[in-house]
Amino acid sequence: MFQKDMRLALLLDYYGDLLSEQRRLIMELYYCEDLSLSEIAENTGITRQAVRDSIKKGEAELHRIDDALHLADRLGGIQERSRVAAEQLSGILSNVPEGELRTSLSALLAEIDAIPG
Repeated sequence: MFQKDMRLALLLDYYGDLLSEQRRLIMELYYCEDLSLSEIAENTGITRQAVRDSIKKGEAELHRIDDALHLADRLGGIQERSRVAAEQLSGILSNVPEGELRTSLSALLAEIDAIPG
């Protein structure tokens, strides 16, 4: 039995549309729905070995794509900087009196908080 690398769920979220429809489905069932190889085989009508092979090939493909693009790491950095900026802005807001500036800063904080992650 092989262990799940949960980073692959993240890579699947970023790059899943670049996989074939069947491979993406199998990967989503395995990583996102937490189905076993046998359950996936039953749901897709292929053998357990074919499911395992598809997952392994999908993993390799996702790693290859991420090695070329590095979007997962970049987004993680953006999310961390957004979190820090939101914390700093919240601190500033606590010292700004009611008015137009506070309203604008609150709207900016809402935009930062809306960044996925």
